[in-house]
Amino acid sequence: MSTDKPRANKAGTRKERTRRSGAQVAPVAAPTPGAAADAEAQVLDEEFTPTEADGDMFGGVPAKKAKHFWPSAKRLFGLLAPEKAAISVVLVMVVVAVVLNVIAPRVLGNAMDVIFNGIISRDLPSGLTQEQVIDRLRAQGQDQFADLLTGMEFIPGAGIDFGVLGRLILVVLGMYLVSSLFMWLQGYVLNKIVMRVVFTLRRATEEKLNRLPLGYFDTRQRGDMLSRVTNDVDNVQQALQQAFAQLIMSALSLIGITVMMFIVSWQLALIALIALPLSAIGAGIIGVRSQKLFAAQWKNTGQLNGHIEESFSGYDLVRVFGREKESLAQFDEKNEELYRASFGAQFVSGMIMPVMQFISYLSYVGIAVVGGLRVASGSMTLGDATAFIQYSREFNQPLSQMAGMANMLQSGVASAERVFELLDADEQDPDTATETLPAKTDGHVAFENVSFRYTPDKPLIDDLTFAARPGETVAIVGPTGAGKTTLVNLVMRFYELNSGRITVDNVDITHLSRAELRSKVGMVLQDAWLFGGSIYDNIRYGNLDATEEQVMEAAKATYVDRFVRALPDGYDTLIDEDGNNVSAGEKQLITIARAFLANPSLLILDEATSSVDTRTELLVQHAMAALRTDRTSFVIAHRLSTIRDADIILMMEDGRIVEQGSHTELLEAQGAYYRLYMSQFAAARVE
Repeated sequence: MSTDKPRANKAGTRKERTRRSGAQVAPVAAPTPGAAADAEAQVLDEEFTPTEADGDMFGGVPAKKAKHFWPSAKRLFGLLAPEKAAISVVLVMVVVAVVLNVIAPRVLGNAMDVIFNGIISRDLPSGLTQEQVIDRLRAQGQDQFADLLTGMEFIPGAGIDFGVLGRLILVVLGMYLVSSLFMWLQGYVLNKIVMRVVFTLRRATEEKLNRLPLGYFDTRQRGDMLSRVTNDVDNVQQALQQAFAQLIMSALSLIGITVMMFIVSWQLALIALIALPLSAIGAGIIGVRSQKLFAAQWKNTGQLNGHIEESFSGYDLVRVFGREKESLAQFDEKNEELYRASFGAQFVSGMIMPVMQFISYLSYVGIAVVGGLRVASGSMTLGDATAFIQYSREFNQPLSQMAGMANMLQSGVASAERVFELLDADEQDPDTATETLPAKTDGHVAFENVSFRYTPDKPLIDDLTFAARPGETVAIVGPTGAGKTTLVNLVMRFYELNSGRITVDNVDITHLSRAELRSKVGMVLQDAWLFGGSIYDNIRYGNLDATEEQVMEAAKATYVDRFVRALPDGYDTLIDEDGNNVSAGEKQLITIARAFLANPSLLILDEATSSVDTRTELLVQHAMAALRTDRTSFVIAHRLSTIRDADIILMMEDGRIVEQGSHTELLEAQGAYYRLYMSQFAAARVE
């Protein structure tokens, strides 16, 4: 299998290249978004299972921290710019809901005053004024009771005013009801805003992927790309949907509660605020210690998982050499280390909430003591004290929410940054189509002084010239890295030339749109890729407008019909997730049938028989022979026995054609092709 250029991921590179370009079969067109996503997800699952330790490289876990937080955050919230009017409505509803929630405890405190004042006043002599009652109590030496009454408003002997109490309770219930309604409405409107923004973002990423050059994908992990358009976009959605509204509501609640606490009693407010720095100091000290222990925990977890994976992957070898006891001893050692690290991490991190609660309880004690003294002295009412205690309990809630939402927002901005990196990537040169090709071209392909390199300092193809006449089969052979696959990729315009030109029927391919050029070309690759669905649908993918008769004709011409008829469900047989219910040779025949149905003018066969056995290879060769009939074909092969009947063979070394001619002519020349052929022949005899 040729490896003509450096890649970030060597496993399955040819399948990857085909899938990304949409060039598995002719006409070469990008697969449908759903099919492409399913195919990508299936290959991702086959290759690796990402872990948190893999981070954003492998794509299983969204990014946790942005490299440039504020610029990325500004750009992220800039996506909301078209929704300014709706966001303004959301903000107004949040403000109304928060204001009502903040004021409600004060009103409830007034209701408490009505009850308490009524109970106290019921036992006082009627007919006296409030001042007269207080003076009489002081004269009787009941100064404490008199001080308590100075902070109250009551009518001696009146009792509880149930009319006022009922109205206050109804007001509180109404405030909470309206607040809940506004919170529901803002959530509904915000969800629609976020969904529209995320919909636009997903569409932008999908469109961007179709405009990126193939070289962009060659230097990046497939898992990373998948994560950017799935996990990271989902993370952005979660951040906008939850963190955005929650942060605003928590911030407004915190401000409102603080203001109300100072309105009720600035002395008690100062006591409540003292808990903030104490909690921060305690959480900071414990957090630093727990962070180190968690790092050790994850390190030991990775080592233990690695040992388990290694032991089970090589279980047969472990048993052959009788190393079960040694393997178990290593497991016990690593498991013990993980136990100690995990216990320490959980124990220390578990201290954060108790410490913060203890500090909070100290604050409550201080508020209760000082508040009780102020009520007893008449400096504040019992209702105000009750309202303040409720405010102090609610004060920590928005702080905790803001801390949690801040982490979520930071993660969302980090994911947005990764998506923006994708959206900002350099795109392939735009199409400048000035010419067109007829529906059926002759298939004359010419390379004229073509030079190409993937990186400026490493030439690959230099001043290459040759021509393929209509209907010819051109075989391209040579050692790994000679430039064989690159050659056909240049025909497809997967990459742009550095100099020279390639023509199809005397038309420069740069004067054609990529879609039109690729619609004339079919490809059958070494790694046969089948989409989820029936065998019939996979064949019909080559031409979605084909009739059932045309699909059957293609299947019969490429020997697919021979094995499909033996299947219980025939052409309705569903290809499973891994494609394991058909053999490698059967997969290859299906892809050949797919290309046959597309009826391309040019055909590219890239090592299409290297992954099948010898008996199946003969069947595949017959199918490819039918496919090559009456069309220009480029065949890349490592098995030289498969291209003896080619009209012309190009022997490539280091990006140059060092020999060309028929199989017989090149053997007679006893040059590079002869040496390569004889080396394979000698290896076959040894086997």
